[in-house]
Amino acid sequence: MKAATVRYILDTIGELFPDAHCELNHSNAFELTIAVLLSAQCTDETVNKVTKDLFQKYKSPEDYVAVPVEELEQDIRRIGLFRNKAKHIRNLCMLLMEQYGGEVPREHDELVKLPGVGRKTANVVVSNAFDVPAIAVDTHVERVSKRLGLANWKDSVLEVEKKLMKQVPREEWTLTHHRLIFFGRYHCKAQNPKCQVCPLLDVCREGKKRMKTSQIRKDK
Repeated sequence: MKAATVRYILDTIGELFPDAHCELNHSNAFELTIAVLLSAQCTDETVNKVTKDLFQKYKSPEDYVAVPVEELEQDIRRIGLFRNKAKHIRNLCMLLMEQYGGEVPREHDELVKLPGVGRKTANVVVSNAFDVPAIAVDTHVERVSKRLGLANWKDSVLEVEKKLMKQVPREEWTLTHHRLIFFGRYHCKAQNPKCQVCPLLDVCREGKKRMKTSQIRKDK
């Protein structure tokens, strides 16, 4: 894709969502790490409902380790896969205490060593908690990147991330990550994207295809 087209896409989405930001409530890197871990296959809205009480009860790794895992499971049971996530949180907290002085490491390579923390979670933590530019590719970022042609349909999540990093200026990685999420969450939804009112329709291969299909149906 031409650099001018990429710029047009970034600027247009920026105009739609100038204030895009991390929607997971948190006050420090530790809380953000827990929140992102809980958000796998779960909405940010549900995570925020759970962490409102969770972060009042548990303020440090020691707090999570001090209770039986069954108690932690009950505290997060509204979240999918809560048993696995409770196990990951306890193991993560134990590792933080044993190897990192109870603090969340700033380095991406160290973060991915933590139980339950993959590349996407580490990208979210380093960019939002430590101001290190990163593009975390979640389901929204992957979908809109492929629809717009910023990535190929068959690209893996890692390939999508690498292509975005190559096309987007480094200083815009974190903000672009948030804006692509907002664009996918509120405009270019998985089901019923707003193609008919989308300012990017003229450069969107998926949008053109959907609108053409819609017109054919109307003509029949």
